[in-house]
Amino acid sequence: MQGHFIDARTGIPYTLVGDYYLPYGDLPDADKDATPIGIWGQRRKRYLRQYRKAAYNALLLSGKLEAHLAEIDAQAEEMLDRLTSQMAVTEGITEQLKAYDQMEWVGRMNNIRHRAQEIVLSTLIHE
Repeated sequence: MQGHFIDARTGIPYTLVGDYYLPYGDLPDADKDATPIGIWGQRRKRYLRQYRKAAYNALLLSGKLEAHLAEIDAQAEEMLDRLTSQMAVTEGITEQLKAYDQMEWVGRMNNIRHRAQEIVLSTLIHE
C-alpha cells in the first residue's frame, strides 16, 4: 500500500512504503543567506547528530537546522563573553595586573575562559 501526504506541522511531503513513511521530493530550502556557523554551532550539530538523532533529523528535514545552529552559535558567543567579563571582575583581574604582570594576567584569563567554555558547553550545547 502506498500513499502520499504532507505533514501539516513541517510541510514535508511523505510517501508510505510498506510500514515506513519516507520523505519524497525536494526538502524545504535552507536559508541561502544564512550566517556562517561558528565553532559553537558546529559543536551543537555534532552533539545533536550523535546523541539527539530525532531532534537533529526533525531540524534537518524541516529546513531549520542552519537557523538553529546560527542562533545557538550567537547565544554561546554572547554567553561566553558575558561570563568571562563577570568572572574577571569577580576575581579582580584588572588592566593594572595586565600592565604589571602580563604572564599572570594571561594565565588567569585563560583559566577563566576555559571555565566559561565548560559552562557554555553544559548549558547551551549539550542540552
